[in-house]
Amino acid sequence: MTTVTTGKESRQTDALAFEAPRAEDLAALLVGHERPPRPSALSASLTFGWRAMLKIKHVPEQLFDVTAFPIMMVLMYTYLFGGALAGSVSSYIQFLLPGILVMSVVMITMYTGVSVNTDIEKGVFDRFRTLPIWRPAPMVGYLLGDVVRYLIASAVMLTVGMIIGYRPEGGVAGVLLGVALLLVFAFSFSWVWTMFGLLLRSEKSVMGVSMMVIFPLTFLSNVFVDPRTMPGWLQAFVNNSPVTHLATSVRELMAGNWPAADIAWSLGWSVALVAVFGAITMRLYNRK
Repeated sequence: MTTVTTGKESRQTDALAFEAPRAEDLAALLVGHERPPRPSALSASLTFGWRAMLKIKHVPEQLFDVTAFPIMMVLMYTYLFGGALAGSVSSYIQFLLPGILVMSVVMITMYTGVSVNTDIEKGVFDRFRTLPIWRPAPMVGYLLGDVVRYLIASAVMLTVGMIIGYRPEGGVAGVLLGVALLLVFAFSFSWVWTMFGLLLRSEKSVMGVSMMVIFPLTFLSNVFVDPRTMPGWLQAFVNNSPVTHLATSVRELMAGNWPAADIAWSLGWSVALVAVFGAITMRLYNRK
């Protein structure tokens, strides 16, 4: 009995005959060799940081809060309060710019928690948990990606400040030291929002809680005015606020001074934030 095959069936048979050996060879290859080594903690963290950068590439609107928002903040507060508080814009910008830089970067740290919560809602974190990687790598990756956003915001604000009259007496070195200290604190402070991103159920909840924390913390500080003009009970809070210590440190570093006490306070707050909220974040992540 003769079996007649069509051209289409013949092509399908040839394709199956071609693919089967490849699958067998692949299985033999996997069985006969050792598994590749696990990526290091640094490599895994940098990979997730690069993932955060790619998300910005595909959704460039995410850069609005580190470009348009900082420009608006600098111009609005400088020209709104400059004449009333310091007599002129050029005088007030010397005091305001380092403080408003701190305020803006601290405020945009909240978006870390929003990104974490979004990935949880989409189910991406379920995949992360199954990967043979250092467990905190996804969280650290988020924060490393956001450090780039903080750098962009800092560069934008300093550029605008220089255009309207800011002149840092500490020169390039003072500016770099001030920005570096700000980035360390922002990285540490972002762990607060990763905790809320894991703890709360929606993006809106994360944003709402973030605003409730950030607005009092940043406005009740020495960002806009000297605390000595405030009532005594308010001075007690403002003088011990982490944002006040950070703003003073950045302001003095950019002015060419070395405020050792405020720098120590800022670094101490950074260590405490990572120790407390980093531990809580990882506990929630492991149980999520």
